[in-house]
Amino acid sequence: MLAPVNAKELGQRAAKVGMETLDLAKVHEEALIEVVAPIETASVRETLTERADQFFTEAITPIELTHQAALEANEHLKVMVDELMHRTDQLTDSNQELRSEINQRKALEESLRTSEQTSSQLLKKSCALQEELRLLSRRLFSVQEEERKRISRELHDLIAQTLTGINLQLMALKSKSSSDTGKLQEKIEHTQWLVEESVDMVHQFARDLRPSLLDDLGLIPALESYLKKFLEDTGIHVTLTAFAAVEKLDNINRTVLYRVAQEALSNIAQHAKASLTEVRIYQSGKSVCMDIHDNGQGFEVGGDVFFSEQSTRLGLLGMRERVEMVGGSFSVESTLGKETTVLVKIPNSTTKDQT
Repeated sequence: MLAPVNAKELGQRAAKVGMETLDLAKVHEEALIEVVAPIETASVRETLTERADQFFTEAITPIELTHQAALEANEHLKVMVDELMHRTDQLTDSNQELRSEINQRKALEESLRTSEQTSSQLLKKSCALQEELRLLSRRLFSVQEEERKRISRELHDLIAQTLTGINLQLMALKSKSSSDTGKLQEKIEHTQWLVEESVDMVHQFARDLRPSLLDDLGLIPALESYLKKFLEDTGIHVTLTAFAAVEKLDNINRTVLYRVAQEALSNIAQHAKASLTEVRIYQSGKSVCMDIHDNGQGFEVGGDVFFSEQSTRLGLLGMRERVEMVGGSFSVESTLGKETTVLVKIPNSTTKDQT
């Protein structure tokens, strides 16, 4: 019969080879039957059975210890797996937060790039506007100086000479004998004519500077008077169509329409080689529109049309500035060799401000 210590060694060997408790129990049962079955004495069988039980107990102890260690290892492994899963969840959350932060930074960088591009565009636009303003200022000064030269020259060449002629006539009248009544009457009539001519010239200068009809009677009578004189001076026929309510515009807007029409017709007379022009003033929604159309030779309308060195373009620049000053829009439709249309749209302001 095997000793308990041998049973323990046997159990250790069984655990090493991977035997389970049931396997060892089966081996123990077969050995017990083989040893105890031939013995007939009950006391001997009982003693052998007790010793066999003790042997089996000692033999399965290593296996049970191995199972216990395995259970403890499994429990520890479970704890580690739970901790790993917890850390994996934390890592997943951190990755999501990191991705969110990356997306936010990308959006911020894109917004910054867009902002930089917008700032750059605004800076370029600002520089362009400053350059336009400088160019406009230089040209306005030039126009003012040219206008002053023209008025000075006309005052000197026309009115001054006429007044000098009047003075000479008066001196001649003074030296003439009172008996020469016929000649005296002729001299007086000629002097009166010179005075009338001088008065007409002064009135013309006044009309050019500010037509009194515009303030006294309104836009339509002022335009009709100007167009009549325009036909006499240029031979270009002009038709005017306007709605009566345009006279309800304030003085500023009526003046803008008059000056734009005046400048546009002046350009037509100088450059268009037209024979017919049409001026239309009409209402469109909440705006008052004016179209000035001619059948002349036209010109190329480009991006720099308002800032070219040609005098025609300077007139366009002045018209645009006048219209934009009252919150309106100004455009030109033209092609070289074809007709031209000037388009003006201003707010329908009916407050009659005094200017």
